[in-house]
Amino acid sequence: MLSFDKFRRREEALSRQRFEDQPMKVISTIAGLRAALKDERRKGRTIGLVPTMGYLHIGHLTLVRHSRKSCDVTVASIFVNPTQFGPNEDLATYPRDLDRDLKLLEAEGVDYVFTPDVSEIYRPGTETIVETTHLSRILIGRLRPGHFRGVTTVVTKLFNIVQPDRAFFGEKDYQQLAIIRRMVADLDVPVEIVGVPTVREADGLACSSRNALLTPEDREAAPVLSKALDAAQGLAAGGERSVVALRRVIVDVLKAEPRGFVEAVDIRDAADLSKVAGKFTKPVVVLLTVRFGKVRLIDQRVIKI
Repeated sequence: MLSFDKFRRREEALSRQRFEDQPMKVISTIAGLRAALKDERRKGRTIGLVPTMGYLHIGHLTLVRHSRKSCDVTVASIFVNPTQFGPNEDLATYPRDLDRDLKLLEAEGVDYVFTPDVSEIYRPGTETIVETTHLSRILIGRLRPGHFRGVTTVVTKLFNIVQPDRAFFGEKDYQQLAIIRRMVADLDVPVEIVGVPTVREADGLACSSRNALLTPEDREAAPVLSKALDAAQGLAAGGERSVVALRRVIVDVLKAEPRGFVEAVDIRDAADLSKVAGKFTKPVVVLLTVRFGKVRLIDQRVIKI
């Protein structure tokens, strides 16, 4: 895995040749992508999908590399999905740089990039939604009502459009990954969901497109999330199994950084996100939500027994 510094240098050296003979194809219509992928399936090729909202970083490119290793054809989508943003959230300011994203994906050997307009995904009269009725309303779902409904709806549409054999998602968005797995199981969607470990910058901050929105001062403070997770993991490694004790050390670390506003510290069952009380006897996941100014950051760590 490339370090963040090496990724930066790689980004500056995008003139290198692609490994494939065929150039990357950028397609903006559903009909066009379906036609292209129909031909790939006819040739017996497996298809991997990497859904993104663009403004790519090394975390996204790591998903691409996992897809290229296990699938014959890799499709990346770039679509800033409006239905997963609330009325006071950062849709208008969400970072975008399509030209840069396309250069990065081409350098990684992606075969197809799907870049639809909003009107292509949500045509006039659209009224159907997809939602997990429990998982989407807990944790981050409490803070962002309707967010995961937007995620599952657009991901379902992408699965129907691309019909991939495998789809790749980062474990940083742990609740999102759990929700997508639940949706796929409940609806019998024939796609394998592959979770990929969180990629971090040199100072421990989880890679995120939203990091670009942080002020220099907030960016310097933001690694406090990973420091809090490290503290919890260290406590558990020493034999501590009390949820209360883990929560206490996490909150103490987070509150020592005045620039961050702690929105949520949750310790849940790692398998199904159910509540855990007292002492845990199987793996748990620590889920953090901390806001710096208007920028909400999330991070997670699975604590194993």
